Amino acid sequence: MFITYLRRELRRRRKAALVVASGLALGIALVIVVSSVSSGMKQAQGKVLESLYGLGTDMTVTKAATPSEGGSGRPRFKFDAKGEGSGDEEQSSDRVMVQGFQTLASSTVAEVGEQDGVADAVGGLSLQVMKVDGRFKQGEFEQAPGGSGGRAQPPGGGTDQQQGEVRGGGADFDVDSYSVYGTDVGKPSLGPLTSSRISKGRTFTGAEANSKVAVADASYAKEKKLAVGDTVTISGTKIKVVGIATPDSGGAAANLYVPLKRAQTLADAKNKITTVYVKAADSQQIGAVKSAIQKNISGTTVTTSADLADTVSGSLSTASDLASSVGKWLSIAVLVAAFLVAGLLTSSAVSRRVREFGTLKALGWKSGRVTRQVVGEAVVNGLVGGVLGIAVGLGGAYVVTAISPTLTAELGSGGGQSGGGLMRAGGPGGPGDALGQSASKALDISLTAPVSTTTIALAVGLAVAGGLIAGAFGGWRASRLRPADALRRVE
Repeated sequence: MFITYLRRELRRRRKAALVVASGLALGIALVIVVSSVSSGMKQAQGKVLESLYGLGTDMTVTKAATPSEGGSGRPRFKFDAKGEGSGDEEQSSDRVMVQGFQTLASSTVAEVGEQDGVADAVGGLSLQVMKVDGRFKQGEFEQAPGGSGGRAQPPGGGTDQQQGEVRGGGADFDVDSYSVYGTDVGKPSLGPLTSSRISKGRTFTGAEANSKVAVADASYAKEKKLAVGDTVTISGTKIKVVGIATPDSGGAAANLYVPLKRAQTLADAKNKITTVYVKAADSQQIGAVKSAIQKNISGTTVTTSADLADTVSGSLSTASDLASSVGKWLSIAVLVAAFLVAGLLTSSAVSRRVREFGTLKALGWKSGRVTRQVVGEAVVNGLVGGVLGIAVGLGGAYVVTAISPTLTAELGSGGGQSGGGLMRAGGPGGPGDALGQSASKALDISLTAPVSTTTIALAVGLAVAGGLIAGAFGGWRASRLRPADALRRVE
């Protein structure tokens, strides 16, 4: 009886039911779109952090920033340019420098690994190589009219004071700077290299702890025309390229990856590292692990992925803030409005059915039965609105994904000892310095709007809630009707 009467009444009042369902559908669809876009923002931000940290890394430990010693960090180049013969000999020199000039002892990795809540820890050494090569060219001395020309003479080198000037000469040098990252080949599951996949060749093996091998970033390999099997020379050491790595997203951590011990040898930094990459045993206890490391290991700065996420700037950050704040309040406002409208329309419909409900009561229907009938109709309207809202919301999320607007994430703003920038959090030697060249550019991230089962469940819950709220309005009104009301309205 209940189902039969419910179906008949909904069919009779399908226009009013459609209006109520459409109002609820609009609010539910907006919630789905905003939730999916917000989820897409988090995924995009996660891609940025993956390119920074590496997969599976929860935090990094670096040396606390300290004032650098006067002039100690400046690279110096010395050339044999005495000018013997033609003076056109090729000159070449390179310097391997530790990024940020701040290092930790390799034993710090073990200290970090012993802290409560740490599942694993691995050290890395970030280097910057500056190579300068070119040639000097002597100038020609041109004497004033009346004299004879010749090569420039050193002061006091001639017996006659001749007047003239030196023309030509100078220097033509090419400066090439690239980043090298020393990775612990014994723990391949942590560190920046894990955010890239090996697209050609292979990665390191556990037996290559100090081998002269390297994995090249795909973009750098393309720029320098490097292939698997080629060699690169770093500070006079020939390194064989055994693999090409392509970042899964964002920029690469370094141009070249080499075994940690080989990197320490190249930089003359034995038993030194710049960064400790840490994986927590429980992702919910990252804050506690951070506090424990800072308390028990002095002179270090701990930076979590959450700290870095807060410093992402650019259109990605702007859109994320918009989705999480404006979008949330807009969704709440629309939902409240939709629920109120649905409740008022249901209550209004009850007012137009006074004779019907009064007659039903006169025939023996109790107030509870009338109320259940009204609430049942409202819940069905809510479920219909939920189905429509889910369909419209999925369509909206699909459109956002199909259009795929590109957002920009700025990976370096501020930095320094304050740790104000994403790529330089923790000061020199921090995660930013561990990434080399990626600090100097922005990342373009394509936005997607994934819809999860949790979002669908939320939509269904909102639909039922909307129907119950609307039914509560109408049911309360219907429960107050008396049979006499129906008799007074009979014409």
